Amino acid sequence: MAALNRLLLVALLWVPAGALSCYGDSGQPVDWFVVYKLPAHNHPGDAVWRGMRYKYLDEKSGGWRDGAGSINSSTGAVGRSLLPLYRGNTSQLAFLLYNDQPPDSSMVQDSSSCGHTKGVLLLDQEGGFWLVHSVPRFPPPASSGAYSWPHNAQTYGQTLLCVSFPLSQFSEIGGQLTYTYPLVYDFKLDGVIAQKLPILEKVVSGSHVTQEPWNSSVTLVSQAGTAFQSFAKSGKFGDDLYSGWLAAALGSNLQVQFWPNSRGTLPSNCSGTQHVLDVTQISFPGPSGPSFNATEDHSKWCVAPEGPWACVSDMNRNLREKYRGGGTLCAQLPALWKAFQPLVKNWTSCIE
Repeated sequence: MAALNRLLLVALLWVPAGALSCYGDSGQPVDWFVVYKLPAHNHPGDAVWRGMRYKYLDEKSGGWRDGAGSINSSTGAVGRSLLPLYRGNTSQLAFLLYNDQPPDSSMVQDSSSCGHTKGVLLLDQEGGFWLVHSVPRFPPPASSGAYSWPHNAQTYGQTLLCVSFPLSQFSEIGGQLTYTYPLVYDFKLDGVIAQKLPILEKVVSGSHVTQEPWNSSVTLVSQAGTAFQSFAKSGKFGDDLYSGWLAAALGSNLQVQFWPNSRGTLPSNCSGTQHVLDVTQISFPGPSGPSFNATEDHSKWCVAPEGPWACVSDMNRNLREKYRGGGTLCAQLPALWKAFQPLVKNWTSCIE
């Protein structure tokens, strides 16, 4: 019976070879998804979940749906997408795991010179995905042998955006990472992929831009042909990502959700043509939709209140992060904007 159970588990978690991409909560490949890990204890009975509940969104989900179980499970979107990392045979796989708060904090004495940026590149010779997220000490290194969610990331809200890209786009993505200067704590780059994408080897070695311009915006096209706009800034840009660049670049006012519990938080900014407003309260739609304050939410995202832009980021709005690298991934997707725009329940107005 135990052997049969193991076979059933393997079948359940199997991801077809040659189909490396984001995987949705349905267990099928998707072009993109967003997972919004909810803060702990914001819903009756949430003590059972211990901060592991999440909302799920993709192009065909019809808006936010309750996540398929726990964020800690390998059968949900995040765990299933990352599953190839933890297989024994990764000979055809390349990956970069980066996080300014790596799983093993002893590996770095001071990450402040690196970017405030968190993410995963996972690819083979056909393509793969870029996962942009806000989760400290995540994901576990490949050597851990198993997917898991870090204990320190259970209490607060977190966001994760996964986009499937063809191999050709990873050179552009690597170029963006030379601006954000990520702290790479685990990687595998060899063979054909290393030859085709030398920029990724530069990223792993710590290579980053050393001359102007200190910011870069590129259009990335997903496996299904969806356009995403990547914005990346170096620490030498010396300004807030959102009020110093993004709002003007998108030509839109922005409402920004970020971690407001750090020192030097920047106030809402209405000094330019486009206004950047700090979100203070988030509420999912529906009579039982969870609501919570920004102080309970470590996620990073912004939305143009009048449309059509929505972005998932890895940067906050504070004084220190003016001088650190980081970025955001944006799109003009109706499904994305219609999901994020109603989440903003309250925000801080500009001081006259």
